[in-house]
Amino acid sequence: MCPRPNKYDHPFHGVLAPNAKLRKTVVPVPPATAPAHAGDGDHTPAGSAQGRLRWAQLLKRVFDIDIEHCPHCGGQLKLIAAIEEPVAIARILTHLGLAAQPPPRAPARRVDLFEAA
Repeated sequence: MCPRPNKYDHPFHGVLAPNAKLRKTVVPVPPATAPAHAGDGDHTPAGSAQGRLRWAQLLKRVFDIDIEHCPHCGGQLKLIAAIEEPVAIARILTHLGLAAQPPPRAPARRVDLFEAA
């Protein structure tokens, strides 16, 4: 059976039910502060949740790549485009004299599980 859109698979009952009288005393209220990235030209979808991080912040958190600050002078940078088409990316990389194809993957190392060190 396919679940209905915008419905939870596991509805809450009792105190956690949406219309329960005691729900306000049990469920914590989210803070009413505005997100730090509101209105500064972020590139999140219009209907996205307020608690989400911007794409640049995710790159910084996961890969330690800071694309919001210049590596030479430390000044603020502004994201103006995100190129995702493989053909356009290959053309730009070849124009800059860089390899358009990723390096070949090394073969997996053999691990002998029965050989005790």
